[in-house]
Amino acid sequence: MWNTGFDWDREGWRDHAACKDTDLSLFFPAGRTGPAVREIRAAKAMCRECPVRHDCLQFAFETNQESGIWGGKDQEERHRLRAAWRAGARPQAGSVTG
Repeated sequence: MWNTGFDWDREGWRDHAACKDTDLSLFFPAGRTGPAVREIRAAKAMCRECPVRHDCLQFAFETNQESGIWGGKDQEERHRLRAAWRAGARPQAGSVTG
């Protein structure tokens, strides 16, 4: 494992992941059509039953994961969530006094 100084699993959430004994290639399908559609559905179904899916999704955001299924969300869904969060995190015009 790489030593980047980042604590990849600070709370040990991966030990409780539904996918811990699964071939992780399921979560990184090649494409979005054909057989990949079945893989995406299967990965998301596993995530729906996972007790640590929120930790997984948080990990994906903290480490800027660009591909794959993390916490039940694909890259497009994570992009939309991040954009919505950023939009909500910005101060409204006129709300900052100065």
